[in-house]
Amino acid sequence: MIIIKSEREIDIMRKAGEITAIVLEKLEDMISPGIMTLELDRIAEETIKKHGGIPSFKGYKSVTGAPDYPASICTSVNDEVVHGIPGLRVLKDGDIISIDVGVYYNGYHADAARTFPVGSISGNAARLINVTRESFYKGIEFAVEGYRVSDISAAIQQCVESHGYSVIRDYVGHGIGKDMHEAPQVPNYRTKVRGPRLERGMTLAVEPMVNEGSYHVKVLDNKWTVVTKDGKLSAHYENTILVTENKPLILTALG
Repeated sequence: MIIIKSEREIDIMRKAGEITAIVLEKLEDMISPGIMTLELDRIAEETIKKHGGIPSFKGYKSVTGAPDYPASICTSVNDEVVHGIPGLRVLKDGDIISIDVGVYYNGYHADAARTFPVGSISGNAARLINVTRESFYKGIEFAVEGYRVSDISAAIQQCVESHGYSVIRDYVGHGIGKDMHEAPQVPNYRTKVRGPRLERGMTLAVEPMVNEGSYHVKVLDNKWTVVTKDGKLSAHYENTILVTENKPLILTALG
């Protein structure tokens, strides 16, 4: 069931989104060659709690039988698509890192992700990051009352593939609110099913996951980290948005 949010609920989600954006901004400033992903996780958790939130991901129970997620953020480096677990890995010059942050505040979640360069990166890596971000904005042009979820999906896929990249099929965006994952699913590619019609008050986590090569992926032995099968780079860009009668409102943004 798709849950339409009230003004009160939207205000709470806006605050959760603001904390999420603060965390991503702080981590962007901290990312440099030599830092461990575990340190980024520590900073993120500290910042979330300082602003009155709770990390949405820590202790998250997977439906796939994986152990509860052990960290506050996901740190996915280079060929890691999503759900990379922070640890002793030290970032190197030329890496790219996708950071996914979820914040639970006063009963509601917000969710956002960015892919950041580490030091000086290749032109190809920079282009991948930029196209992933661009595809998100192309998609949400259709996150308006009266369109369908499939309109968002088709716009994302068209943008990504026009640049020679691929969008993964195994993981998709989602509704969000009291639960981290609510209906509807928001694929980043065209499906035979057009999906529900969008209504004012719907809150969605739209998140293109874009691969440099093939869209095929696999899950590592830790049962969380998803990597590209061909070992090529992947990038991720996500925001929690509110559907309105005009243009969508990005809840995980500052200002």
